[in-house]
Amino acid sequence: RIAVRVPLMIVFSIVMALRINVQMALIFLGMVPVLALILAVIVLIAFPIFRRIFKKYDALNNSVQENVAAIRVVKSFVTEEHETTKFRAASQDVRKDFTNAEKLIALNSPVMMFFVFAAIVAVDYVGASIIVNSGGTELTKGGLTALITYGIQILMQMLMLAFIFVMTTMAAESANRIAEVLNHDPSLTSPANGATEVADGSVVFDSVSFKYSESADENALSDIDLRIESGSTLGIVGGTGSSKTSLIQLICRLYDVSEGSVKVGGRDVRDYDLSALRDAVSVVLQKNVLFSGTIKDNMRWGNPEATDEQIEHACKLAQADEFIQQLPGGYDYVISRGGTNVSGGQKQRLCIARALLKKPKILILDDSTSAVDTKTDSLIRHAFETEIPGTTTIIIAQRLSSVNHADQIIVLDDGRIKERGTHEELMAAGGEYREIYDSQNAASESEVA
Repeated sequence: RIAVRVPLMIVFSIVMALRINVQMALIFLGMVPVLALILAVIVLIAFPIFRRIFKKYDALNNSVQENVAAIRVVKSFVTEEHETTKFRAASQDVRKDFTNAEKLIALNSPVMMFFVFAAIVAVDYVGASIIVNSGGTELTKGGLTALITYGIQILMQMLMLAFIFVMTTMAAESANRIAEVLNHDPSLTSPANGATEVADGSVVFDSVSFKYSESADENALSDIDLRIESGSTLGIVGGTGSSKTSLIQLICRLYDVSEGSVKVGGRDVRDYDLSALRDAVSVVLQKNVLFSGTIKDNMRWGNPEATDEQIEHACKLAQADEFIQQLPGGYDYVISRGGTNVSGGQKQRLCIARALLKKPKILILDDSTSAVDTKTDSLIRHAFETEIPGTTTIIIAQRLSSVNHADQIIVLDDGRIKERGTHEELMAAGGEYREIYDSQNAASESEVA
């Protein structure tokens, strides 16, 4: 409304002032470019300051977010004082810039008011002189009063316009930051007329190499040739940084390969509609995420149409039903934000149950039973074998007991497949897999002793 009202008021007041006395109206009109120049200078100086302020807000918000998310780490390392000092420095930096910007904007009103009243004084003086010298023939006292009124309208609307520009300057940087996110083109897109049906859970890696960015010097994965039959189980083991997670992320096309191809259901993953492909692949990641709401609400992230019976069945397969029944309210128990009111093992089992509700053709467990005991881990694996035999299961694990039942096991080292075979074949080969097995067994025996 203001954007329409201000220009109309300015134009109307100028026309009426010119009709009364052109010479007097020109005094007010002469103030318009002066006020516009002052406004332009303030905006040009203030805009970069606000841009800098918003960037510093990012640093301040990151500091707060990190400390809230990692509050236990901060307390355990007794670094509260250090983090407080860091936050104080960041907040004072923001305050300093914001104070400078506000001081600049605060100059806008008094400077403009000075010129407004200077124009009114000039009009009063010149108008009074004209009335006295002409005896009221060129300009009457009523005409002078009307002229001053129209002049004040012109200049007041200019002040309003200045206020709008100042507020726009503050909002422009925020708008630019929002637009930057909204206008960002995703690096992965669905092809035109992409396939919407995944035939089965077979997976083929054909001479695959991958690096996270084109500028990277080395590949994260190199020369991967792997065939996983539909309905079979693949175990993946390897040291930290061997790119186990990177390998499985190519299946649901969270990244595109740099060389070669990945096929799911006999078709290149790049030929699928992304939603259809990812709907056929269910991934339980290392970092288990639960949302605030009841257990049922969390389960229905996997399948919004799931019935209570289907939810309970999935939780039984994931060995979660027993502890859920002991919670107040059972399946209506409210999970707090981030799942902080359940243990790590319980959170893992709930995430596995949620993944099962999707009824995927491919189920990927990325070290997602690390927080459960070996007995529960064994029960979960047995449930998979008996209840979802047609689902291709890919298990990344540190404990070999989690994968020793797999139809095929691969050992990754530095982004390459170093060994492959069944548990018995790899044990007989006496390579790295056997070394890992022996070291884990030795550790278990020492714990028992």
